[in-house]
Amino acid sequence: MTTIKDVGGAVPIKQEEEADLESLIPHPVGYHILIAMPKQEETFGDSGIVKAQKTIIHDTILSMVGLVLDLGEQAYSDPDRFPTGPWCKAGDYVMFRANSGTRFKVAGQEYRILNDDSIEAVVIDPNAISGV
Repeated sequence: MTTIKDVGGAVPIKQEEEADLESLIPHPVGYHILIAMPKQEETFGDSGIVKAQKTIIHDTILSMVGLVLDLGEQAYSDPDRFPTGPWCKAGDYVMFRANSGTRFKVAGQEYRILNDDSIEAVVIDPNAISGV
């Protein structure tokens, strides 16, 4: 058995299921970027206190850091808008406005598709970032 990685860990699945899931994830087109969102913790830190479902949903919607999975073929291609080149690449953790992008799920994992100019920062340690 292999695993399919998500931002918050790994979910065990069979190898043939992994290929099927990968094929279900949309590929961004044009100037869009595909972002995988982190799985939200179900407890508060080391205390082990279980979060209310409403809190988990709130945290999910207001997430502002994700992992860049793929870029559309025109992302960052306009030299007038991006004279220094791309702001991010696949594999980068990035920050964006909390309610940005088109939200969707595949096999329980949340993703967003954002415009290339929606990226506000590249993040070194996504666990160090929290909303205010």
